[in-house]
Amino acid sequence: MNIVDTVKVLDGGFSSQLSRHLNMEAESTSHPLWCARFLFTDPGSVVDTHRDYIRAGADIVMTNTYQASVDGFQKYFELEACESYRLIKDAVHFVKRAIALENVHQPVGKNVLIAGSVGSYGACLHDGSEYRGDYVKKVPLEIIKTWHRPRISALVEAGVDFLAFETIPALAEAEVLVELLKEFPNQKAWVSFTCKDAKHTAASDDIKQAAKRLWSLNPDQLIAVGVNCLHPSLVSPLITSIREANESGPPIPTIAYPNNGEHYDTSIKCWVKQKGSPPVHSYVPEWLNNGLSIVGGCCKTTADDIRIFRNFFDKAFGFRLTGFSFKNQWLSAFSFRLSASFRTLDKCEFDVPF
Repeated sequence: MNIVDTVKVLDGGFSSQLSRHLNMEAESTSHPLWCARFLFTDPGSVVDTHRDYIRAGADIVMTNTYQASVDGFQKYFELEACESYRLIKDAVHFVKRAIALENVHQPVGKNVLIAGSVGSYGACLHDGSEYRGDYVKKVPLEIIKTWHRPRISALVEAGVDFLAFETIPALAEAEVLVELLKEFPNQKAWVSFTCKDAKHTAASDDIKQAAKRLWSLNPDQLIAVGVNCLHPSLVSPLITSIREANESGPPIPTIAYPNNGEHYDTSIKCWVKQKGSPPVHSYVPEWLNNGLSIVGGCCKTTADDIRIFRNFFDKAFGFRLTGFSFKNQWLSAFSFRLSASFRTLDKCEFDVPF
């Protein structure tokens, strides 16, 4: 059975939930690495955040690697390249640890799937570029491809079930990622775009044509195409266009994990509440009617929202939506060391693939 044969619940915003375990706002954009810095400074809270979403009923949990990169950890934590590479792999182990800890408390262990978060190149620029996509006209695509390769390699080596190419503003970068995926032939992935309206990506690509192009490039490895980090009211028209893009075959499976309805003002780097915006979970019935395959939350959503999603599905369908074909290959022992404020990294004994 394919991952999208039944509706799956994805987790929600990592930063908003992580903030509940910290004495600060994790989603503060003052640090260039955003939440990825906590992989190094507070791995215990990272694990606790993943556990929150597992308890809330998520079928799929994403790694805290949206803004993680080898060069980013080198620059801001003064790590060696191989140490940075290992830290990205550790992010996967943190999810595995959370799953193991939660399964101890359940009579039947949940088969939670792990998605390796691969944020756009624009996310590392720390200027809101992931909501514009203009950098694809300035930065050579080969440089973008080279930048993505080691982070993808680390996630694959650590054993994710699939990759999440997320918050992608432009078709050009999505094409790079889908082509790069072919270097990892046994790996599956989804692509989700940021969009500026109900018809276009953030970089003004027609969403239907973008989905059609991606699906034609690599239908064997893509499990879904969708949208994330946008207002929930935009989801239905966008996923409808995506599903209709494969004119010669069955509908393209779709994924959506929007924000909670607030608007991110890039000029002041702050979330702004919008009056009269209905709660994100109120849109779920509409999304399911439009054929959505995977649903979760992005910025400002929490485990509370995912729990509501879970309860809705369980009541609507009368049973827990399960039946995945993927299996987590993580039963072998792995080294896991936590510290409240510092993580010790062993001396590197391998080369980072670039």
